[in-house]
Amino acid sequence: MGHASVSAPHGSSPALLRVPPFPGFAPETGTRPAVPPLSQVATGEARSQLFATVCAARVGGAFWLPPAGLERAPGVILRPRTMADLPLLAPEARTEAARTQGALWIAPDTALHPALEALAKGARAQWRDEVDPWSVLLGAGHLHAHGDDEWIALARVATVPVTVLSAGVFGVPGDSDEALDARAAQLLSIPLHDPFGEGELTTEAALAVLANWRQVIDANRGDKGQGLVAACGMAWWKRAEIRRFLWTPEHRLRILSDPRKALAAAHRAGGALAIWPSRVSDALLAEARAKGVPLVRVEDGFVRSVGLGSNLVPPSSIVVDRRGIHFDPSEPSDLEDILATHAFPPELLERARKLSDTILAAGISKYGAGKDGAALPERQAGRRVVLVPGQVEDDMSVRAGGHGLASNLELLRRVRAAEPDAEIWWRPHPDVDAGHRVGAIDDDRARQYANHIVRGGSMAALLDAVDAVHVLTSLTGFEALMRGREVTCHGTPFYAGWGLTCDLAPTPQRRGRTLTREELVAGVLILYPRYLDPITGLPCPPETLVARMAGNRAVNRQGWIAPVRRAQGRAMAALRRRFGGHGRSPRP
Repeated sequence: MGHASVSAPHGSSPALLRVPPFPGFAPETGTRPAVPPLSQVATGEARSQLFATVCAARVGGAFWLPPAGLERAPGVILRPRTMADLPLLAPEARTEAARTQGALWIAPDTALHPALEALAKGARAQWRDEVDPWSVLLGAGHLHAHGDDEWIALARVATVPVTVLSAGVFGVPGDSDEALDARAAQLLSIPLHDPFGEGELTTEAALAVLANWRQVIDANRGDKGQGLVAACGMAWWKRAEIRRFLWTPEHRLRILSDPRKALAAAHRAGGALAIWPSRVSDALLAEARAKGVPLVRVEDGFVRSVGLGSNLVPPSSIVVDRRGIHFDPSEPSDLEDILATHAFPPELLERARKLSDTILAAGISKYGAGKDGAALPERQAGRRVVLVPGQVEDDMSVRAGGHGLASNLELLRRVRAAEPDAEIWWRPHPDVDAGHRVGAIDDDRARQYANHIVRGGSMAALLDAVDAVHVLTSLTGFEALMRGREVTCHGTPFYAGWGLTCDLAPTPQRRGRTLTREELVAGVLILYPRYLDPITGLPCPPETLVARMAGNRAVNRQGWIAPVRRAQGRAMAALRRRFGGHGRSPRP
């Protein structure tokens, strides 16, 4: 399948930094700012540093296109535009550099492909459709291209020698390296419109945004070309977001309701299958292992949305884990690997501190923002206050990390035994209280161990008001750590075992490292999850989603259905109370 040419029209001023064609994204239609004059463009060491940063990020041009899949960088790159170029360039494919390192023909025009295939036969040459330029240029020997081809500028950024075949906006025949480098620096300096706000991004900020997008696209492709081609277990109301999270330009992710059909599709394509762990069977996992189909587990992120998933609010954050999943301590996960091995440079820790400050100031938790403390009980003067957050008793984190403890009532009993003199505040889980999930405790029974039952108000205000938190595997423990609260874990959540919690359950020896709070936040909120801007639908850094939530701009496109789900939950809760059942609500 061919790709559209990315060569710039003759006479235009094309920007090298631009937004990939993400699903549903409408690129800016206005005129980009003018090319800055050479007097305002970086030179010398500043330009070298700019080029090095671009190369390290591997962004600029159509960096989102499929990689060339070469074993090594070619000695010669040939970019013909028409059939007339082929006899002129053919001798370059037989030079010493081409013989020793190989030659690569690249042309977006499908009419040239049969001729390129013939030229490559019997010679140490290959040919490709249009590809990711960075999969070819880094380490390459020489580029031959027309002056209207942006690969000329990208090649000079990568310090690849260039022969310009005809005049164009990126160079003219006979241009010196200095002239080509200056032009590349000019085009890199064209401001990129801020995709998440107003105004223009600086070059540094634009490179950071593009680098994040590059990492997401590369992760979706996988290290060994086993990209995400199919998915199952994804509820209908979150599929649009899942397709954005897992997008690559060469595949439209097939989300199938039948897990066996999804597995078969991934097997046929030689790719990976994305699964929602709670919605697939052990039999499917075993069949995937037998067929050699990689499984990629997808789950809600830790700052997810404004509103409950049980009310069909689509996620604005997910985690994508190729090793395991963060809530299952029985096997390694990508998060565990990050926390155990990442270097955490000072700039990342400073970013984590600022992100934490914003989250705490806005009162942001997994499902919303705000510091409504109207529902909080009065503390008894001089008495330690301990919060116990309830959980969904059949939640996978409870089943995987609870070590046999699943009962909210039993958790409360254990906390009272451990904290006989404390004032205990019990917080029922919102999904359980809404009637969607199991784990409800009759209030009279809860009061046998808890001094107060706290409903309503924000979790942030509640955490600000207590001294300590006892959890089974609840995310509330992590949110409490961010606020400097004491946290005791009766199970093994992902944040246990790093020297920040009192752990009553066993933790894996893999977690022998002691972390600071900033290192934990950096791993859990910056490096591990993915985020979508709820306004534009674009992948975004956590700071963007947090700012949307803090400013009450995290819109819910499924808002129409939340009242229906609340009514359904009330009906299910009433049935449970009437018949004393603990059955599980049907999932949407």
